[in-house]
Amino acid sequence: MKKIIQSIVSVLTLCVLVSTTVAQGVTTPRNPSPAASVTQTIGISKVTVKYSRPNVNGREVWGALVPYGWNVQPFGLQNAAPWRAGANENTVIEFSHPAKVEGKDVPAGTYGLFFVINQDNSGEVILSKDHRSWGSFFYDPKHDQLRAAIQVRDNNPVDLLTFDFINLTKTSAELVLRWEKKQFPVKIEFATDEIVMANATEELKGTVGFTPQGFQSAANYALQNNTNLDNGLIWIDQAIQANKTFTALNIKSQILKKMGKTEEGDKLLNDALATATEAELNTYGYQLINQGQHDKAIEIMAMNTKRFPKSANAWDSLGEAYALKGDKENAIKNFKKSLSLNPTAAIRANSEKYLKQFGVL
Repeated sequence: MKKIIQSIVSVLTLCVLVSTTVAQGVTTPRNPSPAASVTQTIGISKVTVKYSRPNVNGREVWGALVPYGWNVQPFGLQNAAPWRAGANENTVIEFSHPAKVEGKDVPAGTYGLFFVINQDNSGEVILSKDHRSWGSFFYDPKHDQLRAAIQVRDNNPVDLLTFDFINLTKTSAELVLRWEKKQFPVKIEFATDEIVMANATEELKGTVGFTPQGFQSAANYALQNNTNLDNGLIWIDQAIQANKTFTALNIKSQILKKMGKTEEGDKLLNDALATATEAELNTYGYQLINQGQHDKAIEIMAMNTKRFPKSANAWDSLGEAYALKGDKENAIKNFKKSLSLNPTAAIRANSEKYLKQFGVL
């Protein structure tokens, strides 16, 4: 009897395994609405949209395939529901950091993404905490994270539904759904400077914090973006303690001046210039040029030629500073000096390029 029972159990187990295997099937292409995803980095934050892409395929879309307004679904909760912004499962949007969507705060996380379109092109965007549901059939307004009004735009024809990001800046972008002849825009914003500073604080607790470059880069971001200068000063002091370079001292000098400590910042910079290398002076000169400070750049690059009179690169850079200022006479003189010092091929090419522009070669 025991053997009979064991045999029956074995057969039943095999049947379950076969049944499960058959039910699962193999992976095949999803048609006619293939799955897709798009990710955009804004600052250091990421927004990802996962969706399915229906095709217009000659069908009437707005007011027919996608009804206007809120509509009762025939299955599921049978609530009035918005459009699922695609096909098949929920369209899903994920934010790596807290964001503002159409000016409203949204915590970091994953949400179901829905839209409403009305006949006058007014509409809504809805973010639902129920991001695992299938389409709109189980949409429940009590689980909304956000609802905001949007204005649907007319658009060039798009046959295959597409999500994209446009009007990208350091802190924001527009997420747009394009389909048929409509475009659904949603503005997304991040507090990028705050996010970068908070992330830097955490990263500096790890391996990045074992190098002066880590603290220097964090301080330089604070300087360039005029944010968290108190932290920037602490970080640059830690970088200087590990490796006292002109670049680090220059960053500290600029931070001090932005904090209103101009005299202290100028003294620090003058002390740093006294020990700067040729490469450091050259880099600083080009930084000043990029900031539009041509006279100050010429002063620094002239200092470089006095300290390193046999450097073809120093004379070439001084010539370029004069050329960018519009001082043709002094530019020509310094480019010729550079060429007289047997420069490398790259430096020679740069000097000759300018001289040809001035009609000298």
